[in-house]
Amino acid sequence: MRSNNLPLFAVPALIWGSTWFVITYQLGSVDPLISVVYRYLIAGVLLLGYCLAKGVNMIFSLKDHVFMVFQGILLFGVNYWLVYEAEQYIASALVAVAFSTVIFMNSGFGALFLGRQINKKVITAAVAGLCGTVLIFWGELSKMQMSGDTLKGTILAVGSVVLASLGNITSARNSQEKIPVLQANTFGMLYGCTLMAIVALILGRPFTFDVSAPYVLSLIYLSLFGSIVAFGTYLTLVGRIGADKAAYALVIIPVIAIVMSLIFEDYQITLSTFIGVLLILGGNILALRK
Repeated sequence: MRSNNLPLFAVPALIWGSTWFVITYQLGSVDPLISVVYRYLIAGVLLLGYCLAKGVNMIFSLKDHVFMVFQGILLFGVNYWLVYEAEQYIASALVAVAFSTVIFMNSGFGALFLGRQINKKVITAAVAGLCGTVLIFWGELSKMQMSGDTLKGTILAVGSVVLASLGNITSARNSQEKIPVLQANTFGMLYGCTLMAIVALILGRPFTFDVSAPYVLSLIYLSLFGSIVAFGTYLTLVGRIGADKAAYALVIIPVIAIVMSLIFEDYQITLSTFIGVLLILGGNILALRK
């Protein structure tokens, strides 16, 4: 990977690795669907204000807006809602394992929709990453019992990964069509939060708000860093090196999450954790080296 791409890889990995911990402060009195609406409404409005202040081009064709709607729905809407819903039925460890398969999906969808060749080196690295993620969370996974809730949560998690991958491919398409990431994310986040608000109204979800410091501060962090900064850098990377290689920024997230747990939750590293981290890091080196 070129040195000027390394920050684009490191920044979203570090931020999203921390959001595993921060999101726990969002789960409580406010419906998860409403929290998603708040998160991307704040991010979208801030980005729109920035675009208007900078005087960037905001005029795009109807076709481009259609694809920005798709990007918003897939990446900034339904995808996150399904993740929140899944974690009500299954452990976050299983969600992490599900998301480690995103590289396979990005490679497949990239070949199907964008005509890109499947990179065997990236697939090999993805296998290493998947095995590493399973080993990291083996303690939690081994205690899980198959039940109706587990199956439901797994289906929701897999559905979220599929939508996230399709969102990655949509963003790659938008980059190919010379739509800047800034404008695509601005419209996408506004479209995404609007759709989620409509879904919330249809489902009768109450638009409540938690004024406690943990909820407000975590919402601000997720909006500014987890959405604006992380997606801005990550989707720029997708446009530069492709959705398959860029997805390794997602696979390394469990490693960052472990570091966060070591700092804040007195996490105990086991042999399987250590081997899992080595596999993920080795997969990164294999996938991203020139």
